[in-house]
Amino acid sequence: MRPKKLLELVAEGESSIMEFKRKSTTPFKLAKEISALANTKGGMLIIGVDDDGTIYGIESEKTEMEAVERACGFHIDPPIEPEMEVVNVKGKDVLFVMILEGSHKPHKLMIEDPETKQIHHRAYIRIGEQSVEASREMYRLMKNATAGKPLKLSIGENERRLFEYLEKKERITVKDFSHLVNISERRAERMMIKLVQAGVLHIHNDSTRDYFTLV
Repeated sequence: MRPKKLLELVAEGESSIMEFKRKSTTPFKLAKEISALANTKGGMLIIGVDDDGTIYGIESEKTEMEAVERACGFHIDPPIEPEMEVVNVKGKDVLFVMILEGSHKPHKLMIEDPETKQIHHRAYIRIGEQSVEASREMYRLMKNATAGKPLKLSIGENERRLFEYLEKKERITVKDFSHLVNISERRAERMMIKLVQAGVLHIHNDSTRDYFTLV
């Protein structure tokens, strides 16, 4: 990548597809950001740049690249293969990392319990400039999308009531839908995820809970 192009990317600031790190800190923290990018639309990680866009550079190309490789290979399941390039900008080296959208979502962050030593898995996605834990609905949607199973969809009375509600109210949550048609939240979630996969509904993420709208 040419230095001019990298400066243009830095000038655009952080976003749902762009993350800055002044330094790599720990592979675990890197893994959270990288897995979130892969679980969303893919994106870019630039190490050696502060959150405000100030370019500080990296001290050791080898150290930073090894940290990224450890994050992708040992802290994310399934592992991710990043594309890395060192770019010299204004006399300072920065590490540019390209993360492709995952083809085996969800990519899960592996977290070890310090007391029991058990490994727990959590999936993260990007919402704006933040990497946040995926909701149960988003986790199921990612898992179903890569499972390769044929989609079976039928439109019954519950679906028709859902569509009528959305035509008036425009948005609905899983909890609201379960109350509307008097079914469990788990069943409501499965129905709505199928409708998202069929291209009938959109799922929207915010910092509190997911909601759904008609396409």
